[in-house]
Amino acid sequence: MIRHIVAWRLKESAPGNDKAANARLLKEKLEALRGRIPGLRRLEVGLDFSATENSADVVLVAEFDSREALAAYQVHPEHKAVVGFVSRIVAERRLIDYEAD
Repeated sequence: MIRHIVAWRLKESAPGNDKAANARLLKEKLEALRGRIPGLRRLEVGLDFSATENSADVVLVAEFDSREALAAYQVHPEHKAVVGFVSRIVAERRLIDYEAD
């Protein structure tokens, strides 16, 4: 199993929304991918409440059947649509992909 974790810091405002509104929209868009992409086992999206200088605003924790399933997710049209939104609202992105038990 592959675990894919992505953390984003969002811009203070982007496409007419403030950071909080964009965080909620991103959560909705990511959660809408559940059950729509082959090999995507589990998907969880969290919104930060600590708001420290070291915090990310949104985190995605996803599990995939294999590296191939993760690669297919990256190019899936529904994921690409979310990436288009993300590119307009994100100031910083960090990720880690690893093999999990």
